[in-house]
Amino acid sequence: MFNPLEMAQTLYFSLLLIALCSLSECIQRRYHYINISMNWTEAQSYCRKNYTDLATVDNMNDMKQLMSEVNNSRDIGVWIGLTNTGVYKWKWSMGDTVNYTNWETSIRANGNCAYMINGKWRDLNYGNQGFICYNDKLVLINQNLSWSDALSYCRQNHVDLVSVDSEKIQRRVSGLVQKASTPEVWLGLRHSCALGVWFWMNGQMVCYQNWVNSTADKSCDTVRSGAVQSGGDQRWISLPQTELRNFICIKSEK
Repeated sequence: MFNPLEMAQTLYFSLLLIALCSLSECIQRRYHYINISMNWTEAQSYCRKNYTDLATVDNMNDMKQLMSEVNNSRDIGVWIGLTNTGVYKWKWSMGDTVNYTNWETSIRANGNCAYMINGKWRDLNYGNQGFICYNDKLVLINQNLSWSDALSYCRQNHVDLVSVDSEKIQRRVSGLVQKASTPEVWLGLRHSCALGVWFWMNGQMVCYQNWVNSTADKSCDTVRSGAVQSGGDQRWISLPQTELRNFICIKSEK
């Protein structure tokens, strides 16, 4: 039987999901300008040791933040994390596909490494200069806590439990959880029985998904939260929140 109220609620949550999924795409990375003169390979090693990697830039929002961090309006080059793996087969240092570019098209040197100067990108094979790192600010906590206690720990000591809203964050999480001491690791993922949906604790709906099965367990026999497997292909699983697991926090600025 047609139920106008149920149809209205479905439409409302569908529109909310679209809006929140679109909003999540605007979240920017945190970039760090390193005013130390190194070649590209040395800069990559430095970033991987002290941050996450050399800068990855996916869109204009990233580019604006990059420019703001380095104040790159002067004629000084800085390395970014773009490298040539073949005949113009560019990849980011972390292995990500190149979806956005800002080349200075009139100046190309057929080099294998990219740098930014006056807001434009150029390629080069050698040389020493400053560089830009980025940090996704994730940390694995090797303590066995319930999901609620893990959430409290992250909020008291860092920022929050991690939200995995893209394939890139999933790859970073996959690397971390392989060092976990539990078969699964808590994420900031929660199920609402009242609404019948999964959501992230930062307020986002679940747009990107990586569940073990095609659909997540939505049973309401107990309060359920989301975790990522530490072995295999690191897919997500629904668990009772009272289970004791390691977890991943978003690190604070401290």
